[in-house]
Amino acid sequence: MQTSANIKIGALTRTPAVVVNRNYVTLGIGSEVFAVDVKFVREILGLREIALLPKAPAFVIGVIDVRGNTVPVVDLRLKLGMEAAVSTDQTRILVLELTIEGRYTMIGLLADQVFEVAELEGADIELPPEVGSEWNSDYIQGISRLRGKFVIIFNLEQLFSFSDMKDVTG
Repeated sequence: MQTSANIKIGALTRTPAVVVNRNYVTLGIGSEVFAVDVKFVREILGLREIALLPKAPAFVIGVIDVRGNTVPVVDLRLKLGMEAAVSTDQTRILVLELTIEGRYTMIGLLADQVFEVAELEGADIELPPEVGSEWNSDYIQGISRLRGKFVIIFNLEQLFSFSDMKDVTG
């Protein structure tokens, strides 16, 4: 990822999180909009049977079969400290292909809904705000806006670090 010099806006200066435009899959959790870089998304699935995975972290709700691969499924609501939601016809599983801490892995990400693939302008993506030492913003790569709504872009390597996924990834 490229970084950039500061951008001067009137008397204010801000540093964008990304300078190049990228495509992101936007997804909904409750009324919030999040985004995942499209380069990590292998496919988007409708809700299917999820097999229980004993002794997994609470946010790992089980595993699914994706073309012969056993893929752990993370409930994004639980991972973010929210309450689990009832699944609907809009519920989707994003199958992600990631390299985390040097290891290839596939992870299913359970979301309330998937909206679209949207191009976000790099210069408009801001770094997460500093709000104090009690809040951990490591999961957030940047914040942008799309049609008047905030879009939180995930830092997937931090969101799925092996320190909390080590018991469920191959």
